[in-house]
Amino acid sequence: MFIGIVGSQCSGKHTLARYLVEHHGCTFVYLKEQQHASYDPLYNGGLSFDSVDDMQQYVTERWLDHFVTCNTDSYGIWTLKKRPFFLLVSVDAPVYMRFQRSLQRGNAVNDDLETFVSLDDRLLYNISTVDDELAPGTPLCKLMSISDVHVTNVYRDTASLYDHVTDLDLFNMERLRPSWDTYFMHLSDLAARRSNCMKRRVGCILVKDSRVIATGYNGTPRGLKNCNEGGCQRCNEASPCGTGLDRCLCMHAEENALLEAGRGRVDFSHGVVLYCNTCPCLGEHGEGEKWKVFIYFIICRLCY
Repeated sequence: MFIGIVGSQCSGKHTLARYLVEHHGCTFVYLKEQQHASYDPLYNGGLSFDSVDDMQQYVTERWLDHFVTCNTDSYGIWTLKKRPFFLLVSVDAPVYMRFQRSLQRGNAVNDDLETFVSLDDRLLYNISTVDDELAPGTPLCKLMSISDVHVTNVYRDTASLYDHVTDLDLFNMERLRPSWDTYFMHLSDLAARRSNCMKRRVGCILVKDSRVIATGYNGTPRGLKNCNEGGCQRCNEASPCGTGLDRCLCMHAEENALLEAGRGRVDFSHGVVLYCNTCPCLGEHGEGEKWKVFIYFIICRLCY
């Protein structure tokens, strides 16, 4: 695994890198032109490269080993993000806490809060109140928003930070390649984005032999006006949960998925798994037709 660390100034990027080197045997890699003088021990024991492409080539040939870096630019992050063994971790902390850390390090450039915040804005957003125009490149805030894992470093000692990072289990391979269950649960979340029900967003995926056979989301039936356009009076009146169900026109996500699979004449005799981004409706609705639907189609496993 190759872990790239990005974050605001004095947030703890190098501290996190040092933890990964000392506790997980990671090799620290960095670009020569961006060596940080304040962390000589970390850099002295690492591997330096002239370019991101050279670094990427070296790590790719040894992708089963563990590497960490925290000094690549935006170009480097976008380049490395394409690799299936790369994990981007962002680190942040409250502004004043980071300012105090800067003072403790004896940083003469940022010895007052206004200067620190101005530089912080420039690093995060490519512009500050004293700048006339945006600096080129991808803003740090954008890189942090696409990170795979986010670490909020509000700890006043390294031991507490280390304990927190240990709990995150960064080397869990599901972070790089999700299991089938995780994969299909993410797809159910995506299906829920299509929901038009005014009450909640629900998505459902039916899977057989690790293959998606149908998807569904909640909302009014085909041919009727969408719920979010006034199609279901009960939902648009914001009726309390569990009341007025006899007036609800919306179909459940799992119901729609099962009907969709039925249109495709799917063999339900064995091995069909239902994934839903919320607890499937197994209680009575009307005269308990949801129970009848599930029993009739014989779902072998429910995941939610």
